[in-house]
Amino acid sequence: MCGIWALFGSDECLSVQCINAMKIAHRGPDAFRFENVNGFTNCCFGFHRLAIVDQLYGMQPLRVKKFPYLWLCYNGEIYNHIRLRDHFEFDYQTKVDGEILLHLYDRFGIEKMSSMLDGVFAFILLDTANRKVFLGRDTYGVRPLFRLLTDDGFLAVCSEAKGLLDIKTSMSTPAKITPFLPGHFEVFNLKLTGKVESVQMDRFHCCTEEPKHAIYNNLEGLGTGFELETVKSNIRILFESAVKKRLMANRRIGCLLSGGLDSSLVAATLVKLAKEEQLPYPIQTFSIGADDSPDVAAARKVAAHIGSEHHEVNFTPEEGIRALEEVIVHLESFDITTVRASVGMYLISKYIREKSDSVVIFSGEGSDELTQGYIYFHKAPSPKAAAEDSVRLMKELYLFDVLRADRTTAAHGLELRVPFLDHRFTAYYLSLPEEMRVPKNGVEKHLLREAFKGLNLIPDEILWRRKEAFSDGMTSMKKSWYTSLQEHIESEVNDSQLEKASKQFPSNPPTTKEGFFIRQIFEKHYPGRCEWTPHYWMPRWIKATDPSARTLAIYKPDKDQ
Repeated sequence: MCGIWALFGSDECLSVQCINAMKIAHRGPDAFRFENVNGFTNCCFGFHRLAIVDQLYGMQPLRVKKFPYLWLCYNGEIYNHIRLRDHFEFDYQTKVDGEILLHLYDRFGIEKMSSMLDGVFAFILLDTANRKVFLGRDTYGVRPLFRLLTDDGFLAVCSEAKGLLDIKTSMSTPAKITPFLPGHFEVFNLKLTGKVESVQMDRFHCCTEEPKHAIYNNLEGLGTGFELETVKSNIRILFESAVKKRLMANRRIGCLLSGGLDSSLVAATLVKLAKEEQLPYPIQTFSIGADDSPDVAAARKVAAHIGSEHHEVNFTPEEGIRALEEVIVHLESFDITTVRASVGMYLISKYIREKSDSVVIFSGEGSDELTQGYIYFHKAPSPKAAAEDSVRLMKELYLFDVLRADRTTAAHGLELRVPFLDHRFTAYYLSLPEEMRVPKNGVEKHLLREAFKGLNLIPDEILWRRKEAFSDGMTSMKKSWYTSLQEHIESEVNDSQLEKASKQFPSNPPTTKEGFFIRQIFEKHYPGRCEWTPHYWMPRWIKATDPSARTLAIYKPDKDQ
């Protein structure tokens, strides 16, 4: 996890502009560098470093003797960099995983380079010899990237939108700041003036296609055909591979553990592989909740079963309400379910930063979208409709769950790793027959659960535990975080304010008091930037006015856990 920032063609003095780069300092607490580009006095890079892989040469922009005209600023991890380096016999100068981008670009060009990277990344690559600037972002947008481009060709890029908000431009109207599309790369011509012109924007990978880098990694035991036992075995092999490749780190690895199916599978597989790889420390797991919350009780069971060093963070609704504003500032979103679920993740990340030495944090994000884990999938009109909605959710992850997971952890200088969003694992799962992937016998994610049945990897009652909305499951059975939050908002927002909401916020207007309350905070910090949340996350196929699973008729919370 790092913070990247770059300007091409700034009309304002760079020493004034670079103050903006400090707004993402939380992403890289270990070091900061600001570097001008030789020959282009109005172009520069800013980089905040969180040191995870090469301690010596990891500063950026990354430049190597072999390619003195290439400048690379990237945020992410390339898990197959050693495999590709050895396959193509590249001559490396550093131990930095990102060096592979320079060699691949030199040999194959930008499109093939992007498609061969197995990992999560957002990059800014400058080629001064050919006067080109390239931007790119991983398939699911696990690593964030925003761009600002003015009509006269001034380009500003940053990991988070807040680093672009106060950029000075020569335009009379504020320039649009947009998230860079996941799975895409963009090519700009760099003029002698330092200004740019966008000449190509293309997709290099889509979640339903097998990634191009798969041919360089032959996984033993993968079967063909859709016979149930073969599919279950393939799911296990690909999932274990997804966790194993993510062990690449020189800093301590930990895992978020909510006690739900997804985080439990990640934590259990992580602990098992850490022992096999002989990591010199026990894996720490972290859960958050009220003393009597179902999540905390379930997480405790899993931790005892897998033998992790377990930490419990106590959560009170009062603490959650106090953190709301800073969470919204970090998120740059006013989506209701995103904000609600981010509070717990933000507070647990704060604890990890302050009270432990784990820096690389595994988590279960992406599984609900991939394996049809949301409760509303029970109401899908057909397996085809369910499969299509699963792909839609995957493509929108960068606006919702992946955004939440990145910002809440990066706020505290942690690095997130999400094995369920592994390119190969997701492409395989989405290629399975539609009928195999739907809820069965009233249980969502049936195929995933079935794949890990009988292995004693996690306790049986957890393997078959129903979904809890994270923001609901972490709070007291007597009174949920959802209820406490509604009560607080009731005292802050009156009926007449809500009635006028569509006039005050004509674009994507809030329809509930909670939505209004969150939107007010968002507009206070990011006025007029409502396009960052193009629509609210909502369940499909049912008449829902609130995104919480708790408000759905088909939701049955675990009272007996």
